[in-house]
Amino acid sequence: MTRAGLIVLLLIACNANARALEPGLQHGKALLMRMCSQCHAVGETGRSPHAYAPAFRNFSEEKLYDEDFRERLQNGLSTMHPDMPTFHFGEQDAQDAVDYLKWLRDRRGK
Repeated sequence: MTRAGLIVLLLIACNANARALEPGLQHGKALLMRMCSQCHAVGETGRSPHAYAPAFRNFSEEKLYDEDFRERLQNGLSTMHPDMPTFHFGEQDAQDAVDYLKWLRDRRGK
């Protein structure tokens, strides 16, 4: 294989790895898929199944990622929406979910 061919393969491999989620982000996404995707769009694309449930990728810094959001996930996240259940996350689950939501928000700008 030529040197140029090897460089191309390395660039492709690096790009594929950059798209793959770290284990904590994978776990956060899996949790949100299981617990939230019935109403919210959880991924980088797609519409939310529930007409009034915003896509997670559109949550703003102020709306979602305030200082105590992770703690609210642990203590029982509830909203004023009557059809949204209350969720209780373990400490690591809450951190992984918040990390995934921040990653998703950051991907929106790319």
